[in-house]
Amino acid sequence: MLTAPRAESIAVAYDCLFPYTTGGGERQYRAFAEELVKNGRRVDYLTARQWTGAEPEAAPFDIVSVSGPLDLYDAAGVRRSAAALTYAWGLFRTLIRRRRSYDAIIVSGLPVLNVFAARAALLGSPTRVVVDYLEVWGRAQWREYAGGLMGTVAWVLQRLAVALTPAATCHSQLTAGRLRSEGLRGELLVSPGLIHSVTDPGPSPATRPPFALYAGRHIPDKRVEVLPAAIERARTEIPDLELVILGEGPSTPAVKAAADDREWIWMPGFVSQAQLDELMGGAACLVNPSRREGYGLVVVEASAHGTPVVLAADEGNAATELVDPDINGFIADTAEPDVLGEAIVAAVRGGDGLRARTRAWYEDAVRTRTIDQTVKRILAFLDGESRPNAGLAPDDREERHA
Repeated sequence: MLTAPRAESIAVAYDCLFPYTTGGGERQYRAFAEELVKNGRRVDYLTARQWTGAEPEAAPFDIVSVSGPLDLYDAAGVRRSAAALTYAWGLFRTLIRRRRSYDAIIVSGLPVLNVFAARAALLGSPTRVVVDYLEVWGRAQWREYAGGLMGTVAWVLQRLAVALTPAATCHSQLTAGRLRSEGLRGELLVSPGLIHSVTDPGPSPATRPPFALYAGRHIPDKRVEVLPAAIERARTEIPDLELVILGEGPSTPAVKAAADDREWIWMPGFVSQAQLDELMGGAACLVNPSRREGYGLVVVEASAHGTPVVLAADEGNAATELVDPDINGFIADTAEPDVLGEAIVAAVRGGDGLRARTRAWYEDAVRTRTIDQTVKRILAFLDGESRPNAGLAPDDREERHA
């Protein structure tokens, strides 16, 4: 079998860079860049400028700013089209100048304009383009997120971008299925996972009185405002159960209104990493009623402490793929307070036995669902040493992930 030339020089393209912004995407792509370097590749990280002065040097890869600072989100938490256009134009101009500088580029498919910029700039060059899809949405979801007109435009652009994708990576079976349904005809690699550089806190017991924890942004898709009513339902069976809600965002006023000054709810906003670790370790369960998750790394982070999770089933929630019921948590059929409350009761009453099973799940996941393995899979694919795994049956995929 003929093999492709080894991809020695690789670019990673995303508009944000950790730690200048701290979301899941920027953590993932920085981890990709670091792991590529560890595997002996030269890496440029193509991003928007989020710092002052010279390019930062405290990274094992080269940081290349392709645009100025971006105002990414509007007041409702929706990504601004102007920011997406600015970054895509900067990425296009940078890649035009560096058409023969890279053997391959891993470009984020979010926002989708990145795909058009990379494909247009590199047309006719030898650079292989791999598009990494954090999420893929259907038309209805786009319309709900961005409004009727802009949502439809975004969905059409997504379909065009997917059709133009020669090779794709994604991190859940949900996204893999949506890529195919949205028209992907190129090669597809479903990664084993996105765990990276986890500092193992070790298991810890739940504190008394018990409390459920939410940690994340407050945006409509997260449905944080349903938590007070869900805990109220759970308190009919566990009267001393409390609720801690971390984070802030556009829907914080609705969350505070739902909390209604109940004395058993604490909302400290954002906290330090040390406080987060302490709360996550002491929580009886972590609750995330989100309708939309591209991966769900918070499931892994909670499981490291032995803290089970409670999620809500939804067609856009890929995090449910990380939960084995009664092993590391529970999946409520809906986010309705009564249904979610019952799942919370089950998690709290699972006690030390459930916490031990949750920790055991983590110890397996931290070996088999890592970014290190994902990057090795991508490199093997780029170097022509393996084929994508999207066509494997579930049992075969699990065998290859081990």
